[in-house]
Formats: sequence, C-alpha cells, structure tokens
Amino acid sequence: MAKTARRWSQRVTRESDALDLKKGVFTWRDPKRIAASLKRSAQRSRRRKADPFRSALSMLTFYLNRAGKNLPAGRRKTLMRAKDEVRRQFGRAPARKQTRSRRRTRSR
Repeated sequence: MAKTARRWSQRVTRESDALDLKKGVFTWRDPKRIAASLKRSAQRSRRRKADPFRSALSMLTFYLNRAGKNLPAGRRKTLMRAKDEVRRQFGRAPARKQTRSRRRTRSR
C-alpha cells in the first residue's frame, strides 16, 4: 500500500479544506483554549459545509478517533473536556455522562 494511501487522515488533519487550525491546537493542555481556537477557526472559515458548531466538533472528534489507542489517557481526557467546552462556548447542552450501569461491557 502506498504511503499516501495509508496516511490520508494525517493529510486531512494538516490540509483540511474546512478549517484553518492553528498549528499544534490539539497538543495544548487547556481545554478552554482548544475550544476557543476551534470556535474561532470555524466561525472565520468560508469553506466549511456545515454550521460552525458542527465543523468545530467534527474536527475535534476526527482527531480523537484517528489517534485511537495511541493517544495517552491524559491527552484524551483533555480533548474530551475540550469537546464539552466547545458545546458550552456555542451555547449547546453538554453531552450526557454515561453511568456505569449503561456502559457497554465486553462479553467473555
């Protein structure tokens, strides 16, 4: 498989046509700063296909999903808090928290 075919997600993150993200935005430690930067980028973009809220949240979710198991727990926690902060900054209700009884469990 060609290198470019394997690394399409890296290219999307780097060259996304929807948002012009600040370099290293997903490596910042402050969820409020990450959310503010995503919101600013989404609102300024004229190339996005969806509303600013969906564009900002989609880019964050895309990064989380592509990082997968390689993302350290602390980093994932910060980015999940950034998702809630994006919702807050756009005036949307935060996502419901899963309770232990509702979480999926693996069957053995």
